[in-house]
Amino acid sequence: MSASFTLDDLKRILLEGAGAAEGVDLDGDILDTSFTDLGYESLALLETGSRIEREWAITLDDSALTDAATPRGLIGIVNRHITAAAA
Repeated sequence: MSASFTLDDLKRILLEGAGAAEGVDLDGDILDTSFTDLGYESLALLETGSRIEREWAITLDDSALTDAATPRGLIGIVNRHITAAAA
């Protein structure tokens, strides 16, 4: 595990927890694409958040997944929590 949460980490966790919607290419430029447009609804994101918390030994705020509408936003939130946990 690297010292920071990356797009590759997020894609792996999304695929493990919820799979990929038909017609969605997670290998494309998805950083600023909404999770809704990527085919991930609230239940899939809750599962994703749980997996991130377990794997990275952090606790995400209740609003973290709702505040992060895109992969870029979620990666930023997760990395802030990782940094805070390491401090």
